[in-house]
Amino acid sequence: MKSHPINDLLKKRILIIDGAMGTQIQGYKLSEEDFRGEAFKDSKKDLRGNNDLLSITRPDIIKGIHKGYLDAGADIIETNTFSSTSIAQADYELSHIAYDLNIAAVQCAKDAVAEYMKENPDSEPKFIAGAIGPLNKTLSLSPDVNNPGYRTVTFDEVAAAYYEQISGLSDGGADLLLIETIFDTLNAKAAIYAIRKYFRESGKEELPIMISGTITDASGRTLSGQTLEAFYISVMHARPLSVGLNCALGAKEMRPHIQELSGLAACYTSAYPNAGLPNAFGEYDETPDVTSHIIEEWAKEGFLNIVGGCCGTTPEHIRHIKEAVEKFKPRPLPELVEA
Repeated sequence: MKSHPINDLLKKRILIIDGAMGTQIQGYKLSEEDFRGEAFKDSKKDLRGNNDLLSITRPDIIKGIHKGYLDAGADIIETNTFSSTSIAQADYELSHIAYDLNIAAVQCAKDAVAEYMKENPDSEPKFIAGAIGPLNKTLSLSPDVNNPGYRTVTFDEVAAAYYEQISGLSDGGADLLLIETIFDTLNAKAAIYAIRKYFRESGKEELPIMISGTITDASGRTLSGQTLEAFYISVMHARPLSVGLNCALGAKEMRPHIQELSGLAACYTSAYPNAGLPNAFGEYDETPDVTSHIIEEWAKEGFLNIVGGCCGTTPEHIRHIKEAVEKFKPRPLPELVEA
């Protein structure tokens, strides 16, 4: 793989990835009509809550959210494609538009970057990460407690769904691919397999891969039972640009896991925690000052290469995080010794 422009920036400083998409969308209090738009007005399913659909029906909102994060200092913005696969969209009977969703989402991000660069012509480059979510079906866990061997989907079906998504993200013009919020590493392996297959068959230059897992609780394990070290070993064959953690935990709870990962990873590390843990109403109360103060300590200790926010974080969180970490050097890549 040729050297990617992002590598030059990663050597210079800690890069900033954006914050939450879903909780930002919730703030608009959109109606069913907003989600349907003209294109899906005759859909038989209730479409409210299908956030990825807004890339087609309300691109102004998605572009505006991206622009807010760019203005706050983000170097990397994630496409609105967390559920843009045929498997995830089957709940809405919209599996047939998965490719189009990815194309539209990348365009929203490209429009936001173009507007930002027009306003800030001397800015360093901004990068669009094609977000690849974990799916609503899992290869490692049975949904039936009475039948632990049962699965609702096969590896080949998951890989095919990811292949279609990757095709859309690549054709749309994403700069990076981000396999994120991984709670089942086998799903992530299907995504890695699909990426390799797509670029081999398409003949295109392979895009850098970012991988981000989710530690679900104080056990330090993923939902499917892997320790952090086991998770890293399971995905390192992908030769990722970065490996990191996001979601489930706030910065305070994520700290020991980021510290551990920084000592394990032969690649760059990333972290984008939630704005604390959710309250009794499922909302996030942690202020930008609190989040950025905790993350500042991570940067001071040398744990970080890429950092941002997940659920509940806002452009103000990202602005504060950027200000908190910009005075610290990025974590250096470890020197590998030949056996």
